[in-house]
Amino acid sequence: MNTKNKKKKLLIILGVGLLLIATAVARLASYVNHYYEATDRALTYVTKPVDGVTVVRDGLNISFIPENPKAGLVFYPGALVETEAYAPVMEQLAENDIECVIVGMPHYLALLNPKGANDIVDNCPEIHDWYLSGHSLGGVMASWFAHFHSEDYKGIVLMASYSVKDLTETDLDVLLLRGSEDKVLKIEKYNENLKNLPSDYTEVVIDGGCHAFFGDYGSQKGDGEPTITVEEQNDITVKEILKFIN
Repeated sequence: MNTKNKKKKLLIILGVGLLLIATAVARLASYVNHYYEATDRALTYVTKPVDGVTVVRDGLNISFIPENPKAGLVFYPGALVETEAYAPVMEQLAENDIECVIVGMPHYLALLNPKGANDIVDNCPEIHDWYLSGHSLGGVMASWFAHFHSEDYKGIVLMASYSVKDLTETDLDVLLLRGSEDKVLKIEKYNENLKNLPSDYTEVVIDGGCHAFFGDYGSQKGDGEPTITVEEQNDITVKEILKFIN
């Protein structure tokens, strides 16, 4: 093959490579720019908190601070879900003296900030009992963080999620919450990864609950049909977390 043909072939290969890269970037941009928005109901828990609860924004994070916190919870949102969608559950926990910090994720993806819980515990020395939590992919990343920082937390609450890291040698208490109608959670992976949990974990299956109703952002693609309302699932979630912490 002469030099001219080699150059031509190289330019074709380079052009195809650049086209594939551009296509991948465009698809990724489209993916991260389409997210589930918090409902108006969820937003009111941020803009109009009840007496005794203060809402503080710090960068991407949103904190719900009671007057006399007895424990703290750091929460990782699900993938492509607006941070505020989890405000109803977090604010209701704060009403019951649990300080809650929702870790805001770049492009609403916990994969981009798995160490988001860093420094939160250290910045609140008055709270001695801390818990990690997360929904869906957020729970997976919270479990990853818990594997390396288990000494800082008493337990972890996984909502429609599972641990990909081995937590069996930790002293963490574990609460698993999932809806009976959840069609987004990959139940095979969920069951497969139960081996990563301490044997005394607690599992609660919310009858009639779905994947999306651990937050409040409407329906989610591929989810099952819930037979309870989002308010009911939020209330049950709060009740079970309080029982777990107390």
